[in-house]
Amino acid sequence: MDDLKVFTGNAHPALARAVTEYLKIPLGECEVFQFSNENIFVRIMENVRSRDTFVIQPISSPVNQNLVELLIMLDALKRASAGRITAVIPYYGYSRTDKKDQPRVPITARLIADLLTVAGANRLLTMDLHAAQIQGFFNIPVDELTALNILSTYFKKKKLDNPVVVATDIGITKRARDLAHKLDAPLAIMEKRRIGNKDQIETLNVIGDVNGRTALTVDDEIDTAGSLTNTVNTLIDRGAKEVFACCTHPVFSGQAIQRIASSPVREVVVTDTIPVNGERKLDKITVLPIAPLLGEAINRIHTGQSVGALFE
Repeated sequence: MDDLKVFTGNAHPALARAVTEYLKIPLGECEVFQFSNENIFVRIMENVRSRDTFVIQPISSPVNQNLVELLIMLDALKRASAGRITAVIPYYGYSRTDKKDQPRVPITARLIADLLTVAGANRLLTMDLHAAQIQGFFNIPVDELTALNILSTYFKKKKLDNPVVVATDIGITKRARDLAHKLDAPLAIMEKRRIGNKDQIETLNVIGDVNGRTALTVDDEIDTAGSLTNTVNTLIDRGAKEVFACCTHPVFSGQAIQRIASSPVREVVVTDTIPVNGERKLDKITVLPIAPLLGEAINRIHTGQSVGALFE
């Protein structure tokens, strides 16, 4: 593994360290910091010429700073003659801006793809994209991992009483159906409408039977938790005994933590694609590690094995 190098910026160093522990290699040495004028400086502190390099950096809060850090790190590796550069982005920020759904708006998810490629990325490794078509925004190979097996294994061990899996909107239905199949549970779907661009949700209807059941909501991310709390309240109004929630990406922006704390949701299960610590860590929030999955994917990419075989 001497020609394998893994680096990280400041977005999620704990995850990068856990991945390198899994791989049994040291974390690559580099300087990444911001000057007083907010310009970001990067220096790779070891030889990467012709090496297989990976940069682990979710595009999470502060989103724009972490994105620019990643772009500059990719450029630094390219100019240091790295053999192959893989951007490992557990959480792909701006992924919700994946189509032109209003007049005169950008497709920012495509713009980010172009920026990453121009900066020097030869490959992308990510997890549970908000929309599958984002893979097609790239002209380089994209490996999309999923946390579905991690989440389903956790809930299998909990042995929920009479469970029903609930898709929080129609767009997440396929992923929710896959989770329902793994848990041998029926599927319900929340029909909802988003009001404007201000993260306001109006829940309209529940498609499916949740009365007397333990509901498990599934989504790719929890942002402000407004949609989650509306969904939980609606499910309880429709007769659900108790409600659990799970997602891959714990964005938890704005009043999300306060909303979850005051919500009747029993437990919110997430992964650590984004760091969850300090005041963001409630007793009812459970964080599952993804380092073994990311580490094994990196190992397979490096050694030329199938990444898809991880999920067969």
